[in-house]
Amino acid sequence: MFPDDTVLLTGFPSLLARTVCAELVQSDPRTRVHAVVRSRFAKDVEAFLRDLVPDQRRRVNVVEGDASAIDFGLSGAEYKALASEVTRIHHCAQLSHMAVEIKGAERVNVGAAREAIEFASSCTKLSSLVFHSTAYVSGDRTGVVREEDLKAGQGFRNIVEETTARAEKMMRASMARLPITVVRPATIVGDSRTGEVDRFDGPYLLIVLVVTSPPDIALPLPGRGDASLHLVPIDWVAQAAVAIGRDRRARGRTFHLVDQHPLTTRRVFEIVAKAGGRPGPRGSIPANIAKAVLRTPGLERLTKSPRALLETLTTPVSYDATNANELFASLGVPTCPPFESYADKLVDYVKAHVRRRRETKAPPPPVEGRIV
Repeated sequence: MFPDDTVLLTGFPSLLARTVCAELVQSDPRTRVHAVVRSRFAKDVEAFLRDLVPDQRRRVNVVEGDASAIDFGLSGAEYKALASEVTRIHHCAQLSHMAVEIKGAERVNVGAAREAIEFASSCTKLSSLVFHSTAYVSGDRTGVVREEDLKAGQGFRNIVEETTARAEKMMRASMARLPITVVRPATIVGDSRTGEVDRFDGPYLLIVLVVTSPPDIALPLPGRGDASLHLVPIDWVAQAAVAIGRDRRARGRTFHLVDQHPLTTRRVFEIVAKAGGRPGPRGSIPANIAKAVLRTPGLERLTKSPRALLETLTTPVSYDATNANELFASLGVPTCPPFESYADKLVDYVKAHVRRRRETKAPPPPVEGRIV
């Protein structure tokens, strides 16, 4: 661990960036964080800071800027001052919602990564740049995907996978001259302790479907339900990424952050149904039929998230985590908690959200990803 770490953090106010920030200041009293935040999200950051204890709050400095803008949208003086001080970077800025437009994904996922590399090149004390990628840069590959794999002839199922893979390619190309580490979490779900999540997409569509269905109706599975569903809670991802970023052995390497014993889609569905007080799945809808329905003209724009979830549910792939497991043992990072141990927290959080919406008749939350 480096003395008096000063971390530049992008991605506020996403839950990933907030959880990484909390982990940084809670796990090491010497760590200070400069969080790059767009002015429109100032209130969100203030609410987050109020939840920190005073000592931790004092060590988080909000820097008004834009991770995807040239020089992070900072003045020359601000940029140089940060470059002379920062010892580590956690680049969490990303757009990951499947309904994101191409221009937005290009600007944030690719453009912000380019700016992070440029800033890292200007830093005089840099020890590490942690790039938060995704395991799904594997695209439509099946079988075993290794941590060193990136370009392997895969096709990309959506613009998020494609732009994140391009950003990771840039990071890898810069590893020879910069201390870059890539972390690739699988599908991130809410906090395993509280269930908190900032967006209901991906697997949360499944949870919402279960908890809002009539209590006596068993829903069918899309496909056979025998493919693994790779889920990781956000608090564990943050803990692992922060610990890896502090270790010199991580430089120039890529790490899959995955559950080494993933459950099948059917088993996840059964656990969610039980936690939601619903019957388990009954029967199935052939995956090709479900996909065909979601490609119906007029539904295409509205169903990108469900279609992406369906593709995830039916792709037989596994992720080798040799590099991660090698470091976890010496860093004291626990293995990923099993889904069964926190599924009830996720379901309870969704239940509470659905109940509040019904009581207030509030409109549904926005499905577009925040540009952070």
